[in-house]
Amino acid sequence: MQNDTDEDKRDFFRIQDKLGLEYCPITGPDELEHVGLKEQSPLYQLLSDLHLLDHESQHLLRQIGEKDRTLANYLKIINKRIDLIGKVVALQSTEESWDTVEVTLSEGGMSFPATKKVELGSWLGMRITLLPALLGLTIPARVLRCDADTAAPGCWIIGVGFEALTDPQRQLLARHILQKQAQEIRAAKTSERIPT
Repeated sequence: MQNDTDEDKRDFFRIQDKLGLEYCPITGPDELEHVGLKEQSPLYQLLSDLHLLDHESQHLLRQIGEKDRTLANYLKIINKRIDLIGKVVALQSTEESWDTVEVTLSEGGMSFPATKKVELGSWLGMRITLLPALLGLTIPARVLRCDADTAAPGCWIIGVGFEALTDPQRQLLARHILQKQAQEIRAAKTSERIPT
């Protein structure tokens, strides 16, 4: 099976990841607000909003840090406390549940296994939960490929492109990918130091 078609080539670093994933067909990017994905959980939306606010305030924190390091350090601590509270609330919530799926992820799109075939060029409304940060993204994605999964008869590998991400969404996705990559590099270095 050829996983990478010319149409599916992406100029982004890819990682193997495990994340929460829900999706449904939509007619286009504008329909995302009218499908049930956005309204499924106020907690999910709250966590997404907290991460977006964190992204939007980074330049302000840098400016404060240039003038007053003590204040900037204090604000960073407050920010970490808010993140921790958000994670604890999310972990204790019984309403928040998702199926975790092994995917190949990049800033430009992702591929994932599915039990149903989808049409090339169609749109999917996707609700992605990046773990362990519990970062939620609700985004539209265009189907770039849908190949039969030779390892699992009756299943499919779907490849989608993120063609309508907002800049904050793209930045959050990029940060997750960089953190995951750094974690894998650290793990590889640690395993090299441990004699077998």
